[in-house]
Amino acid sequence: MEKYPGNSNDSQFHSGLICAVSRYINVLALLFGMTSGFANEQDVYGLKLEELLNTPVEAPSKKAHTQVTLASKKAQSLAQTPAAIYVITHDDIKRSGATNLPDVLRMAPGLEVARIDSNKWAVSARGFNGRFANKLLVLIDGRNTYTQTFSGVYWETQDVLLEDIDRIEIIRGPGAALWGANAVNGVINVITKHSADTQNTEITAGGGTYEQGFGSVRYGTALGKDTTGRVYLKGSNRGEFTHLDGSGADDQWNKIQGGFRVDSLLSEKDAVTVLGDLYTSTLHQLTSIPSLTAPDYVENLHEKIQAYGGNVLTRLQHTLSADSDFTLQAYYSAYNRDEIIDHELRQTADIDIQHHFAWLDWHDLVWGLNYRYSNTQNHGSRPEIVAFLPPTRTDHYFSAFIQDEMTLIDKSLWLTLGSKFEHNAYSGFEFQPTIRLLGSPLPKHYLWTAISRAVRTPSTAEANVNYTAGIVAPNNATNPTPFPIQAVLTGNAAFTAEELLAYEIGYRTNMFKAVSFDITGFYNQYHALRSIVPDSLSFNGVAIVQPLCYANNNSGATYGFETSITWQQMENWRWELNYSFLKADLKETRQEFTAPQHKISLRSSINPIAKVTMDAWLRYTDQSAVPYASNFVSQFPIPQYLTLDIRLAWQLSKQIELSLTGQNLLDQRHLEFVQEAVTLPTEIDRSFYGKIVWQF
Repeated sequence: MEKYPGNSNDSQFHSGLICAVSRYINVLALLFGMTSGFANEQDVYGLKLEELLNTPVEAPSKKAHTQVTLASKKAQSLAQTPAAIYVITHDDIKRSGATNLPDVLRMAPGLEVARIDSNKWAVSARGFNGRFANKLLVLIDGRNTYTQTFSGVYWETQDVLLEDIDRIEIIRGPGAALWGANAVNGVINVITKHSADTQNTEITAGGGTYEQGFGSVRYGTALGKDTTGRVYLKGSNRGEFTHLDGSGADDQWNKIQGGFRVDSLLSEKDAVTVLGDLYTSTLHQLTSIPSLTAPDYVENLHEKIQAYGGNVLTRLQHTLSADSDFTLQAYYSAYNRDEIIDHELRQTADIDIQHHFAWLDWHDLVWGLNYRYSNTQNHGSRPEIVAFLPPTRTDHYFSAFIQDEMTLIDKSLWLTLGSKFEHNAYSGFEFQPTIRLLGSPLPKHYLWTAISRAVRTPSTAEANVNYTAGIVAPNNATNPTPFPIQAVLTGNAAFTAEELLAYEIGYRTNMFKAVSFDITGFYNQYHALRSIVPDSLSFNGVAIVQPLCYANNNSGATYGFETSITWQQMENWRWELNYSFLKADLKETRQEFTAPQHKISLRSSINPIAKVTMDAWLRYTDQSAVPYASNFVSQFPIPQYLTLDIRLAWQLSKQIELSLTGQNLLDQRHLEFVQEAVTLPTEIDRSFYGKIVWQF
């Protein structure tokens, strides 16, 4: 741990930022052959603008008019959305060089994406990150991927074929008025393409240092006059990363996944979509679990985690009139995850009804009902370490929502009122209202503000778990007794929902064709946050038992802002700069994750010559810390880090593209995050891979 000293001051941030910009300019100068400045296109390339590739990089003005659905459950322009929303397009994903969904999400301002090891990520919005970040709701084509067992997302199993993603819509801030509990600090919806847009065969293959081998095949075809479909199969084999001492982390993994999608127009007013996925995966892990055996009191096990599962979703859309439509959606998902400390089987069934209609020319209403059934079984092979009491649990969730967008002044002022009302098996009835105001004082200028309430409901673990978190060795300054101290984390049936009251204000404009600008400020007040409190000591004949109980004793506030600027420097050269600032003031900071205060992302996308594209992506993340000890109050420091990814692609023909990608190029390896328990701190290595895409 000495390798990573504690807190640094603002001067470290400024020096790191100066270093980041300097190194980025030097790399670009080397890549593009620059000798000085950005005088004009001939100085930079020796080419005239008309000699560049005719297909331009996506312009900011085009992106601003993207239709989004996440903020209001109906299609509306991104620019006219009264929320902190960001869209990652298909072209953004392709040119990023990312090979997994979490790394794609690094593009969005306000999101903290940190890799734990080869097969795990921590992803959150506006702080509170962790292996199971519990204040971010993630949807894939409208299917909820949140696991109630630990309150979070198994990112390694939430996979999609990146080539089939149409866009990813991301809301920073509460989305609970529409999407319900756990949409506290953000909502993400991954939206795949309509099958009519994938009517060909596409084969991808590649490999490299970490991405040792990967490939996919997707086939799309017409199934009838008004019906299209596609099927896909993908597989990958990823290598291991490195522990802090330079040893291999034994965290390699492989995965195979397949799926389908069918879209059919049943009539002029009715459309149906059916889609599904199946996967199986083997994830290696060096598991570190507490042990009462001296002298180490820790047992390290090389483990193979078997994880498999699947889902199927059906969505029926019916148009009632030009101003009214109805949607019925149902899905079933299940997964089985077999680890040493927990063998988990979870099944979820969900049905959702939604109706959208206009009323009296100035009201635009959306309302809906939802029911969710969830059954989970947790039977670990080491019940002395982790046990769920009871091991089997069935939960039922009921909810309703309504939202009204009112036009107060035509084309100038809109007011949105709405709320979610739901009942869950852990904290009972919850309501989560919002009020949003959007104004457009000038064309292409939009100012919005919002006040919202959201809750994070308890997880199964917080209610039912009995977990030996650590063993404190005897006969030392921490524990002077002759017996080891066994710290046992216990569930609390009285643990209630965490609450957020959020205040937001934002402004966006695309008044210039070549430039778009978006900024959001927020102040979040949290109440009844999770804390861990000690209970009375006892002695079991072998060790002193220190119970640690979940409670709602923490509270506090976070505040900050996020900004995004996109500049189309030339027709085929685009820059995007994102900056996020976050400050937290919590009552019990040692039991929470200390988020990075400053995050910067700078992307350059250019088509330097015909059929060639080049993308450079620089990211700076400020220092942070995570709780990492048996008593849950010590923090492990994560130093600031700077990374650079570069992707170079050549369109060999109309059907074939070749690309080479380098990731984390500025350092041999760096630390991004540490899981709270079970695994050892792991660094992320520099890597390279090549890829071929063949379409026909």
